[in-house]
Amino acid sequence: MIRAENVSYGYTGLARTVEDLSFHIKAGEFAAILGENGAGKTTTVKLIDGLLLPTSGKMFVNGLDTAKTRVSERAKQVGFLFQNPDRQICRNTVRDEIAFSLRAVWGKKEGERIEERTEEMLSLFGFTGDEEPFSLSRGLRQQAALMSVLAVKPSVLILDEPTTGLDYRECTRIMEFIRELNEKEGTTVVMVCHDMEVVLDYAKRALVMAGGRLLADGDVHDIFRDAALMEKASLLPPQIVRVASALGGEFAEADDAETLASLAAAAHERRKRA
Repeated sequence: MIRAENVSYGYTGLARTVEDLSFHIKAGEFAAILGENGAGKTTTVKLIDGLLLPTSGKMFVNGLDTAKTRVSERAKQVGFLFQNPDRQICRNTVRDEIAFSLRAVWGKKEGERIEERTEEMLSLFGFTGDEEPFSLSRGLRQQAALMSVLAVKPSVLILDEPTTGLDYRECTRIMEFIRELNEKEGTTVVMVCHDMEVVLDYAKRALVMAGGRLLADGDVHDIFRDAALMEKASLLPPQIVRVASALGGEFAEADDAETLASLAAAAHERRKRA
């Protein structure tokens, strides 16, 4: 689905932002790209989307070399939700925003189909369509931008800090919808995220970056349990992982609150019987 082959990229006049990246994300995976600020995460997802083209190496999406694929073709394959929805929204109503995205990809001749899909997305997210995007809260603007991205049914969805500025309820609503797309529709999801709790709850795989290079790539639970790796990448594991690690023993493998509570209850019962 997504394959990077020794990909490097440097902005004009600056040192390389990412260097010698090689990885393969299979169709239907939910992967998170982790790292501190400046690690090269956003540059990497822009390379996947084709917004940036490799200085050296090759990036493939669905077998297509991004450097040799037209923008219109890439837009059918990959949807990109920016960190800041205000950089993505460009129309005066939510309905027009969704329709604009569809016309850009499907073409103006698909008027009836575009109208049907627009109304479907509005109903799905609970919007009337007449809302003025910039009069909405940050969370609702993020949802409006997400609707315009998802309307064209991309096979790959890239999320650049999708939960920034959202409250718990807004975050959960968006991420549960993304989870459903991934699990039921088979949409491949690549997410850049600083919230390790969100990563643990939703992603299955983690790619850890530092200094523009890939440090590790593996199961998200194994990644978070690697204390040396977390320190090297300047990342703090989710609280549940830190608590489980501090307790040690049988608790060390717990990766969710329910499991940890269950283990604690079992340990308490053993102590009572002893």
